[in-house]
Amino acid sequence: MADWRLINVLVLGIGFMFIFSAFQTCSMVEQTVITDARDAPNSTFTGNGYTSLATIYVVFAAANWIAPSVVALCGPKWSMVLGGFLYLLFIASFLYPMTWALYVGSVLVGIGAAVLWTAQGSFLTLNSDAETVGRNSGIFWALLQSSLLIGNLFSYFELRGATTISDSRRTVLFGVFSGACFLGVLSFVFLRKAPFTSSKEIQNVNISTEVVNVMEDRPAGPVKALVQSFKLMATKNMLLLSVCFAYTGLELTFFSGVYGTSVSNTKILKDPDALIGICGMFIGAGEIIGGAAFGLLGKRTNRFGRDPIVLLGFLVHTVAFFLIFINIPDIAPIDKTQDVAYFYSVFPNEYVAVLCGFLLGFGDSTFNTQIYSILGFMYPDESAPAFALYKFMQSLAAAVAFFYSDVLMLKWQLLILQVMCVLGSFCFFIVEWGASHLHGPGMYTSID
Repeated sequence: MADWRLINVLVLGIGFMFIFSAFQTCSMVEQTVITDARDAPNSTFTGNGYTSLATIYVVFAAANWIAPSVVALCGPKWSMVLGGFLYLLFIASFLYPMTWALYVGSVLVGIGAAVLWTAQGSFLTLNSDAETVGRNSGIFWALLQSSLLIGNLFSYFELRGATTISDSRRTVLFGVFSGACFLGVLSFVFLRKAPFTSSKEIQNVNISTEVVNVMEDRPAGPVKALVQSFKLMATKNMLLLSVCFAYTGLELTFFSGVYGTSVSNTKILKDPDALIGICGMFIGAGEIIGGAAFGLLGKRTNRFGRDPIVLLGFLVHTVAFFLIFINIPDIAPIDKTQDVAYFYSVFPNEYVAVLCGFLLGFGDSTFNTQIYSILGFMYPDESAPAFALYKFMQSLAAAVAFFYSDVLMLKWQLLILQVMCVLGSFCFFIVEWGASHLHGPGMYTSID
């Protein structure tokens, strides 16, 4: 007899793989594509990629509070179809860039993201129990992160040898992205309803934005969710963890949008537009390796607690920021340049650029897996507001970072990241120390 819960998880993961192969690659090349479209002869397009991405995360942060009600009304399956369709509209808008369509699409995809991820958490929870949740979340996470490899591999071959992204090249790029996103949305239609799973069976499950109230057919409205979350935010531990949440939002902005643009704008590099795809693939490889080491194999790698893993992430990101500082010209996040970096005899260097991509992805995975771990350990009875706060703070910080990314030189962006990396890691250590001494060492249970 077929295990339809496992089949559902596989179809869910494949759907997200298609959608985010398109969207994550789109985010990495968006500013470059928009700059070339704006600079084209007789162009009336005036959009800005960083402003678009900032808008997405502002709306995503706010929409987290209404998403549970949407999922309660439509159900997880059709909520994911709706959310995925809004992603499709945004990606398709690049086939013929228009300023109004860019920003309307940014608002729509921000709403779609909140609905999609809330529904994903609910659906994955409904298809898991205490014995299968680790396996299921691991399968989903692995399929999701593989999107970075797939999308950027296509981007690399399509942009290889290009000096600018022409209209015809952009049409092919976003035509394929739109097709991939459509396949992801279509796959959700084939999801089947799973037998009911009691919330008691899955206590401590860390799955994206978990919505226990939806599972039990007791939908909490956005106002109630907001009140619960702000009450939780007022506690000492959550205030400290919020600093770490904010850091993950800042570095998410950097590796998903700013770094690829900076590499592309460094015209002294060999084939810089195609190099975006290579860097994106290595970011994905870092995410997958880190997630496998500290997520899927968490019981083995977490034997000494969460602190050593976060410390490793801190060191990896510190090395990455330093290498980027000496490898990429200061003006690169803002404009195309032929400038050399600080050590002009050696840098800019393509291999260092790719290595930094891997370090950014690996470091990101260490912080995120341990945040999921500590939230599930400390807030088993308040997981929904805890994870909503995490997503809210992360999205808000990402939006702020996209707003300043278009005006600050690279060195100042890296300085902000390094300061927040220190503060976020330190705050995490304080909370982890208190939790381990109060409750004993917490073991990691599962991942996003």
